[in-house]
Amino acid sequence: MGVVDRHPGGRPTLEQVARRAGVGRGTVSRVINGSPRVSDRTRTAVLRAVTELGYVPNRAARALAAGSTDAIALVVPEPETRLFAEPYFSGVLRGVSSELADTDMQLLLTLVRDQRERDRLAQFVAARRVDGVLLVSVHHDDPLPDLLERYDMPAVLNGRRSGAESVPYVDSDNSGGAALAVAHLAARGRRTIATITGPLDMYVAQCRLEGYRDALRAAGHRPADTLVAHGDFTERGGHRAMRELLDRAPALDAVFCASDLMAAGARAALREADRTVPDDVALVGFDDSAMARQMDPPLTTVRQPIEEMGRTMARVLLDQIRERSAERPHVVLPTELVRRGSA
Repeated sequence: MGVVDRHPGGRPTLEQVARRAGVGRGTVSRVINGSPRVSDRTRTAVLRAVTELGYVPNRAARALAAGSTDAIALVVPEPETRLFAEPYFSGVLRGVSSELADTDMQLLLTLVRDQRERDRLAQFVAARRVDGVLLVSVHHDDPLPDLLERYDMPAVLNGRRSGAESVPYVDSDNSGGAALAVAHLAARGRRTIATITGPLDMYVAQCRLEGYRDALRAAGHRPADTLVAHGDFTERGGHRAMRELLDRAPALDAVFCASDLMAAGARAALREADRTVPDDVALVGFDDSAMARQMDPPLTTVRQPIEEMGRTMARVLLDQIRERSAERPHVVLPTELVRRGSA
């Protein structure tokens, strides 16, 4: 790319965006205003030029000068099937909503499932149509946190991409919670303790696997790859992974699942294999969702304060919006083991 000629004030202009995208000024205006009368190819070219130049529409500058939009976006980069099927997301949403209830802020729920929706969010953020963003379900290669930083948009992540996360975040003690679960299983005399992980492109799943392995070593057990099956935080994934474990290690007598939803799938697979819980196989989950209490037997699980995480995320974001400080808060909330009949 060549050097970009800037407006005398230093801010890229609409004309520069049009030249970079190879379209007319009016076309850029239509894309910025969300008009459907633009082809996908042209829209992508314009949004790419907007991103490369760091262009902020004039109306955004007017909005900033006026104060704020009084709106926060809760962005979930997952399909709607996960959003509505998994209790975790509804818990975070309840927490965020309760924290914003006494403010003038509107909450906008946004799903980002593909590149087109990611480009649309980039346009939304560039136009400063919200005052801040809460981002839930973060994968290590997710470009959205970097996009939000590029546009200097106040943002808080639910979880983090790595141990070196730079964007403000609210997380729970995932490795410590997993270690509590496995230590409990070992203390109950279980000898062959397996685990079903979450997707390992998520730091949360990596931490829970690390906690599992640390607790095994502390109890004098040697971690074995044959006792690790990879899931995806879904019930179906838990069912599939449990069947894999039974094929690989039929003598296993305990399983730590990295989510309650996967534990429900594992419970079904154990029942199909005529394994009783907890007599044959002890089972522990993670989340302490309503599902854990409703299972038969009720599920021993690691409680993470999901609604409190949502409330804390909202509080941290509101502080960022109001004060615009250089501080990057990193909050890790404690977890605890809830003992029930499955272990």
